[in-house]
Amino acid sequence: MAAGENDAKIPSGFILVNKPPGPTSHDVVDELRAITGISQIGHAGTLDPLAEGLLIILIGQYTKEAQNFVKLSKAYRAVLRLGFESNTHDIDGEIIQRKEFTIPIREDVEIVLEKFRGEISQVPPQFSAIKVKGKKAYKSARSGEEVKLEARIATISNLETIWYKFPILTLDIACSSGTYIRSLARDIGDAIQTGAVVSALRRTAVGNYSLTGASDLKSINLKNWQKLLRVKSDQIKSN
Repeated sequence: MAAGENDAKIPSGFILVNKPPGPTSHDVVDELRAITGISQIGHAGTLDPLAEGLLIILIGQYTKEAQNFVKLSKAYRAVLRLGFESNTHDIDGEIIQRKEFTIPIREDVEIVLEKFRGEISQVPPQFSAIKVKGKKAYKSARSGEEVKLEARIATISNLETIWYKFPILTLDIACSSGTYIRSLARDIGDAIQTGAVVSALRRTAVGNYSLTGASDLKSINLKNWQKLLRVKSDQIKSN
């Protein structure tokens, strides 16, 4: 879009994108900017590079609606690998293998999971975008600085075991906005006394918006992106 062009002429709306694992959320924004020629594009809720799934891309005037989308509840499918820990709480970090622990049976796992349903307190990962004294925590952590983050309240409305065979534990999770799945994995691993890291993560829903309605990033192009634009609905106010 040419510099100085009236904002009213910029198509506005949001696109549900199925982000693949690998790129950052900002990488997806950059790709959509390149496809559309529009600079006024953002996203409504970061997905880590490891993660895949639903990423809501906001275009034009809809960038002003970001917080309305961010505050919506989220749903994920997470694959945890027990017996390991890392500084990032996922497999992309510096992995440490726990050497002494008892392999938990399914019943032991379920007893622990019950403690994480409902309202919980969790400390965000040091490798996160939370700002501490004006600096993003992950930048401080990468430079070797000690980062102290305050615990915060999260609500886990659903926590269901989909598959368990040590060391793999697959969970379906529905949670409030601001919940850190990596922190949840860390805390579950500590409670089971095996340690745990996230080895795969897929966001399946944001509010009432489902991954099933999202377009693969590689399928979006100059010819079809405007057809994928959605406009405001009551969903962003009712969750």
